[in-house]
This record gives sequence, structure tokens and C-alpha cells, in this order.
Amino acid sequence: MATLKLKAVGNSTGVILPKDILTHLHVEQGDTLYVVETPNGIELTPYDPEFEQQMDVARKIMKKRRSVLRELAK
Repeated sequence: MATLKLKAVGNSTGVILPKDILTHLHVEQGDTLYVVETPNGIELTPYDPEFEQQMDVARKIMKKRRSVLRELAK
């Protein structure tokens, strides 16, 4: 478990993430992290949860309309 320290950044407050956490998340300086509320608390993730929901809908449509998509691909 890592302990994070809050620091003043201009008029805001920032968190410094240690290098091992950045490596674990596969992110680097300048990347975007998403804050997701879960039943267990807050989760930081590099994956956009809204995009994942959109992909779930797209997968369902593609599965349902597989034959139509095959014909369109020809």
C-alpha cells in the first residue's frame, strides 16, 4: 500500500503519484486518469468508463446484427 501526499498546485491541490504506481497503471506524465466511484471507494484508472459502456452497447449490436454486418463487409 502506498501513502500519497497532497500538495498545493497554484489554487488547487494535487497528488504526487510514485513511479511504481505510474508503472502499474501504465501511464506517464501528461496521460489522463479517470476517477471512478466504486462500492469500495475511489478508483483511479487510465480507461474511460464511458467509452467502455459505449463499446458494450456496440458489441451487443454487432452480435445481434452479425449477418447484416457480414453482407455490408462484402
